[in-house]
Formats: sequence, C-alpha cells, structure tokens
Amino acid sequence: MLLSRRFSRAATSVLAALLVSVGLFVQVVPARADAVRDLEYWLGDYGFTQAWNTTRGANVLVSVIDSGIGYAPDINAAVVGGKDFSGIGSPDGRTPVGASPSHGTLVASLLAGRGTGANSGVIGTAPAANLLSASVGFGVSTAVSSDDQIAQAVRWSVDQGAKVINMSLTRNSLEWPASWDAAFLYAFEHDVVIVAAAGNRGAGTTEVGAPATIPGVLTVAGVDANGKASYDASSQGITIAVAAPSEQLVGVAPGGAYMTWSGSSGAAPIVSGLVALVRASHPELNAANVINRVIKTATPVGSVPSPIYGYGLINAQAAVTADVPLVQANPLGDLAAWVRLYRRQAATASPEETSTSSATPPPLPSEGGIPGVPTIYQLTQVGVPVLFFLLFGTLGVLGFIGVSRRLRPVAPRELQLDETDEQDLPPLP
Repeated sequence: MLLSRRFSRAATSVLAALLVSVGLFVQVVPARADAVRDLEYWLGDYGFTQAWNTTRGANVLVSVIDSGIGYAPDINAAVVGGKDFSGIGSPDGRTPVGASPSHGTLVASLLAGRGTGANSGVIGTAPAANLLSASVGFGVSTAVSSDDQIAQAVRWSVDQGAKVINMSLTRNSLEWPASWDAAFLYAFEHDVVIVAAAGNRGAGTTEVGAPATIPGVLTVAGVDANGKASYDASSQGITIAVAAPSEQLVGVAPGGAYMTWSGSSGAAPIVSGLVALVRASHPELNAANVINRVIKTATPVGSVPSPIYGYGLINAQAAVTADVPLVQANPLGDLAAWVRLYRRQAATASPEETSTSSATPPPLPSEGGIPGVPTIYQLTQVGVPVLFFLLFGTLGVLGFIGVSRRLRPVAPRELQLDETDEQDLPPLP
C-alpha cells in the first residue's frame, strides 16, 4: 500500500539564500527488493547505465552545500567529510538543519547513493563518487547570514579538494552579494565546476535566481518523465545550460525512508553526478572542458541555447565517450570579467547609486529568449514603466480634449500586460 504526504515550502526571505522548494511524498515501498531502483527511470533514459561501463565516478570529490547529509544506509558510505556553517548543526555537517532538513540527504542520494544491495535502494548517477556535507541553515535564525554561510562553504569545499560543488538552492533574485564574487572566483580559479538548480516555478521562481545567474555556473532546468519542460518543477532564464529530470524522482531521507519528490533541486545533483563521471573518465580536462562536454553532448530541444532547455537534455553516455573538441574558456561565461566591469562600475558610482546597484547584474540581453517575445525581466524592468508612462500620458491628453469639448473624460481601461509570461512557458504535457 502506498501512503503519501505532500508538502512544499516557499522562500522566506529575498535577502537570504534559500533551498529550492520541493514537493515530497513519503512512500512505503513494497517488499520487492528492486522496487525503489525501478523508479529511477533517468538512469536508463539518460544514458547513465551505459556510461557506467566506462566509469562510475570513482575518486571524484563532490561537495553538497545544502541542509546537511543525514545518516541513511543508501548514502553513508559515500560521505567522506563535512562541516557545519550554520552554527546550529553538528561539526561534521551530518546533522540536518534548516526549514527543510531532509533536503540535503535527498539531493545527495540522487548524486552518489550506493543503494542497499546490487539491485535495491537508491543509486546515484555517480555511485562511486565521494561526498562532502556542507550544512547551511536556510529559513531559520542563525548568527551568520545564509549568504555568508554559502561563501564560507564554497571556500571550504575547494580547500578540501572538491572538484564539483552542487547547489540546489536559490536566492530568488538575479543579483548576488559581493562576498559570492570572491568565493566563486576562488572555486573557478581552482578548477571547480559549480552546478546550480534553476528554481521552481511552482514555488514562485518564474525566472532563475542566483547562484544560477552567476557567469560560469552550470545551471540545470527540470523536465518531466517524458523529457518535456516541467511547469512547476523548473523555471526559465537565459543562463540555463542543460535540462534533466525534476519530476517523479525518488530519494532517501535521513534515517533511510524513501521519498518520491519533484523539483529542480533533484535535477541539479543528477547533473552533478554526470560532471563527476566526466571528471573521472577525462581527468586531463579542466573545468571549462568538462562543462563543454556536458553541454555539447546534450540532446537539443528546438533552437539552442534556449531559456527553457539550455543546450538540451543531458546524455551521460555521450558526455563520457563522445569526441568533443577542446575549448579555451568556460562556454557559460567569465565571472572575473563580470566582476572587473560591473563591480568596478559600482565602486566608482555615487553613494546613492552604489547603495542600489552594487550587487545588481547587468541587464539580461534579449538573445536566448523566444524570438520576438520579451523576457520576464524585460517586461518588469522596461516594459511596465514604459506602459505606465504612455498610459497616463495618453489619458492626460484625452482628458484635456474631453474637457475642452465639454465631454466626459475617457474612462481608463484596466491595464493589460502582454501574455508573454504564459507564452514563454511550454504547454503542459
């Protein structure tokens, strides 16, 4: 018998980094030993079982910056270290903290779960990779802001030797604090690939937020079990690199309970596992070329890159085995160049300008969106103010004409925004 309980958690603060909200269903698994494994459709559909013929990610260290990886039979052997940055967890980072304490364990199991037997339990996309548990307190009161916790966790992860960092979290804002500049640059300078979740439309994140907006970060959008863009369990934006499953996922919670869940929080570790496979099979490649293999071997969906699928659906077997030309720079952008241009600009601005724009990314370009359709950012930052200006200007003129002709002024119509928000989104399957 299947019992389930759904819950979701929206962001509690725009200024603090928050876990990408996910829906969870507690599941009592039938007696068959491979029942849980049968639910992991992405392992076969996206080429992971084939890629395992080449590598399973051995000797690659991945840091999971999240609520902490709790103890569970499926994941214990994968965790080789950890640290708490919240001040409310255990020193080893293994005590789940924050408003969604199960989150980090679920994420970790999708990435490097070992299962409980040859064909039972949750197995991750890189089942031989090693994990670090960096616990951060989201949605609860802590002495250190979650922004600073994230910056500290990134630096610590690099110092421990992590070559991949998974961040299934979002600030729900395009901008990020200046402290993240130094932390992320530190990671990039040490050849680390950072993977971030796009966020979930169902939780109010209609457009990707930091860290998914940071140049050089591998941002992951979510799709359903049929490979179609998820309406609720993903968001969109021009920084999306690839898409991976974010619906009908199965993971393990602290203590060993199995859960089915949805969210781009799950798509990100599936891709982090893929990055670990590439790093294990091609140890000679730097981070830029590892990222390039992931995006260049993805299966395109429509024109690429797109704000919904990025370069397409991941293909693990191709990412590990295909012949991909080398690149000289990260194809997803250069954070150092961004900092030189925009932080310097903020530093030389007036105090009034600095207070409002020091951490604001440059305006998003129109490239990468749907041709002829403005992005959400363009609507809210440019279109709406212009519409209001034109509307009230027109009303003023019409009112003057009405009075001058002894006629009643024209009653204003309710302002109707263009239906771009709906048109930008893929239709429900």
